[in-house]
Amino acid sequence: MGQQALLVIDVQRGLCEGPDAAFASGRVIEHINQLSQRAREHGVPVVFVQHEGRDGYLEHGSADWQLPDKLVCLESDLRVRKTTPDAFHGTPLAALLQAQGVTALVVCGMHTEFCVDTTTRRAMALGFPVTLVSDAHTTAGNAHLTPQQVIDHHNATLSNISSFGPRTTAVVTADVRFGE
Repeated sequence: MGQQALLVIDVQRGLCEGPDAAFASGRVIEHINQLSQRAREHGVPVVFVQHEGRDGYLEHGSADWQLPDKLVCLESDLRVRKTTPDAFHGTPLAALLQAQGVTALVVCGMHTEFCVDTTTRRAMALGFPVTLVSDAHTTAGNAHLTPQQVIDHHNATLSNISSFGPRTTAVVTADVRFGE
């Protein structure tokens, strides 16, 4: 499998707390905490990606931009700031992963159809096989699909893309293996 890294995408207060919280945010954060603890135990880098918006939405340093208190982030974890749905675009993420010798990614976070989807597709295009943690990403849904429908759709769709070469495999939290 190669050296892995755990990417935790956009689990920020403005997306997971309050009236606009994404679906099942508390459960997703619990799963992410389990994943990050197991990753650290196996020497796998944990990378927290934070989106930066404008005009008061997820502005760098704002309360909504911060990681939620329930999300366990250690000083030894890595942090990347981004401004687009693609965690690689205009960020040091690819170089950071290369410096760590990372060859495979485990992806979780928020929002499924935006940043999780875009980053997963870009990771495959860059040559990284991806383990998409099927019960550790979430969304708010939309006018056409419930949050669970969006999640299920992306678990199926991303797992069926073969044209990049590297594949995405959807796996539940309990079945994610690090360091094997």
